[in-house]
Amino acid sequence: MDLTLTLPVAAGGLLPYTLQGSTPVKPTAGVAFNRIAYSAAHVVADPLAGVDPWINCAVDWDATIAYRRHLWSLGLGVAEAMDTAQRGMGLDWPTSLELIRRSLDAAKDVPGALVASGCGTDHLVLENVKTVDEVIAGYEEQMAAIEKLGGKLIVMASRALARVARSPADYERVYDRILSQAKQPVVLHWLGEMFDPALAGYWGSSNVEQAMDTALGIIAAHPDKVDGIKISLLDKDKEIAMRRRLPAGVRMYTGDDFNYAELIAGDGFGSELFHGRSDALLGIFDAIAPAASAALGELAQGNVEKFHAILGPTVPLSRHIFAAPTRFYKTGVVFMAWLNGHQSHFTMVGGQQSTRSLQHFAELFRLADAANLLEKPDLATQRMKTLLALHGVEG
Repeated sequence: MDLTLTLPVAAGGLLPYTLQGSTPVKPTAGVAFNRIAYSAAHVVADPLAGVDPWINCAVDWDATIAYRRHLWSLGLGVAEAMDTAQRGMGLDWPTSLELIRRSLDAAKDVPGALVASGCGTDHLVLENVKTVDEVIAGYEEQMAAIEKLGGKLIVMASRALARVARSPADYERVYDRILSQAKQPVVLHWLGEMFDPALAGYWGSSNVEQAMDTALGIIAAHPDKVDGIKISLLDKDKEIAMRRRLPAGVRMYTGDDFNYAELIAGDGFGSELFHGRSDALLGIFDAIAPAASAALGELAQGNVEKFHAILGPTVPLSRHIFAAPTRFYKTGVVFMAWLNGHQSHFTMVGGQQSTRSLQHFAELFRLADAANLLEKPDLATQRMKTLLALHGVEG
């Protein structure tokens, strides 16, 4: 197939582009990673459902679970029902719980499959929440439902808590209550306001250092109940500073989709195993799963240069997908799944496929090709041409 097409460019107008057509790297089977690596996984919408996509949530369950099996086959864990799955941006709590149930059921058939599930307060009507006690009750409701299924918790940042909390002490009270009753160690979740503006000032302060002190204090009070913390601040220096202060045995899960390669590789700080490097809980791993798996396999075998050679070229793509407004990154993740044949269409719950421009998709396409991430170049080219035609660009 001809791998040349016409793409819009940043300067305006259209120019021909020819794919490099390289075969993507394939992970070596059976290599055990020396990092825990969760991919926050997307959901596949049902494009044939007779619903209003801005109002109703319709999921193609077979395709959604098939993608999770794909991630597990690559050695990656699944961080379920997180913001990558459009939690709070089209995916409601009842559908999230059904997603968690189906993923946990599917994981039983996959030896060693990791699943951790998002526990939040998004079922509450935000403007009706007035007190911290209501936030605690909201967390407890979701916590009980997930733990009843046998699920491990990722305690997601709460818009409701950010709305009603008046001081760091309110955060301490909420997390003390939740952590004290968790059945197994949880992953805490600090999502920066670039991902969700409603989370500005989380942990009780707009000053990141003060917020970090509060979060670290909460962890220090419950080190046996915290597996780790995922922070998504897109600031590697802040992540490194925080991971060096974590209690022994508590992991830093990088959520930095701008700097993940160097954060996972680590800086060798200190003698304690976890504090010189980060594990991973990343939305971008959904879009670059084969490369992520191959790179982690090389790292586990001590091949640091090969790790960077594989993962480094994916970083420009990730920075583009997660460009401001960062909360729309899910669109790029699903676009990649469509280009690579993991789903038959490019529609999203909530109609979120409309959040990025054709120019954004064109640059994403070029960067994916440059990073050797187009698994079937001929299919990707055909599908990109389909998108171009829908926008009035032929050829």
